Amino acid sequence: MPNDPIMLLSFVNTQLRDNYADIEELCSAYGVKSEDIIARLGAVDYHYSRKNNQFI
Repeated sequence: MPNDPIMLLSFVNTQLRDNYADIEELCSAYGVKSEDIIARLGAVDYHYSRKNNQFI
């Protein structure tokens, strides 16, 4: 997964849109903790929306 937060945002949202039902499924597939992704993107003011299955 990308280290840059904006690249991470793009990567994660694309994966969520195209391949995964939710953040937990995506993180399980990549072997990372969802809390880590949520915290990294939260640091740049993006928050996970379960309703939309994306970071907004």
